[in-house]
Amino acid sequence: MYNILHMNDLRKRDILDLQSDIEKTIKSLNLDQNKQKLMELQSKTLESNFWADNKEAKQIMAEIAYIQDEVSTAEALKKDIDSLADIFDSITKETEQNLLIDDFLALRERLDKFELRKFLSDQYDSSPAILSIYAGQGGTESNDWVEMLFRMYTMYFDKQNWKYTISEMTKGNETGLQNVTIYIDEPFAYGTLKKEHGTHRLVRISPFNSQGLRQTTFAGVEVLPMLENEDPELEIPDKDILFKAVKSGGPGGQNVNKTSSAVQITHIPTGITVQSSSERSQLQNRENAMKILKAKLWRIKEEEKLTKISDIKGEYKIAGWGNQIRNYILHPYKMVKDLRTGVELNDPESVLNGDIDELVEAEIRMK
Repeated sequence: MYNILHMNDLRKRDILDLQSDIEKTIKSLNLDQNKQKLMELQSKTLESNFWADNKEAKQIMAEIAYIQDEVSTAEALKKDIDSLADIFDSITKETEQNLLIDDFLALRERLDKFELRKFLSDQYDSSPAILSIYAGQGGTESNDWVEMLFRMYTMYFDKQNWKYTISEMTKGNETGLQNVTIYIDEPFAYGTLKKEHGTHRLVRISPFNSQGLRQTTFAGVEVLPMLENEDPELEIPDKDILFKAVKSGGPGGQNVNKTSSAVQITHIPTGITVQSSSERSQLQNRENAMKILKAKLWRIKEEEKLTKISDIKGEYKIAGWGNQIRNYILHPYKMVKDLRTGVELNDPESVLNGDIDELVEAEIRMK
């Protein structure tokens, strides 16, 4: 990432370097190839039976929108840097040239965000995401922390203009949330968010402690890809699945949809149980729950280096939430520190209000 914090003079060399960086990024993203793919996808939409498979049609439309955005962003970057270079060359006074610094820095920032796409090339990076937050030990304190993280992520999604729905939400006994699962239905949501997976630690003066003591609280964040394809390696044998219709709500929990359309699915070999209650249709909730289960089993398959999901045998015990990835310290000082990238931010209130771009972008660049 380009260091733009202390720029007082704009030189021709700066503009030439930025032009070169934009050209390199565009080349690395194979935009010509993507334009060809865009034409092929658009031709599919003209077929008379295009909407016969509604799910596949929506996937194609989402992919078209993503490629169109990528192409138009690249072309705008190229056009704007060329225009800036022409304006710079037409100005002879250095003081007037420096009036272009803000335009230059804004263009540089746009490129930094755009070039993140070249890091999102792993399997399923282009998929929508399933993000779940679970309370750790700590009762009321942990439930409150889950709700704070839920608010942080949804505010971040809103700032990105991402579409998302709450699949499952269980409230804590006294306050906050015991767990919540969110579908983020955007291309590359999984690639963008996958390194948020892990343990998030909060240190603060507890509002629930009458003695005003400092308390440490943990919550687990799980990020999974939404697997839509029919890859045989991802098939779950029917004999390994137990379906159960359940009624949402009740003591200790209150879900989004208080009807008997909620569905619970258990994977018999591992004992993993998932639930979905966001839809009024039991069939849709069953489909959503299967997506979550398939994604959880995919992660196990990857961790255990198995060929296919049906190879998973025996009860699976989750070893905690994985490594602690980030500290949110509100007392005795204020700081958010990512333990993998080393990014430190001194405004945790802003972070908890959804300003996590710097943290997420550093994760994406991390290998």
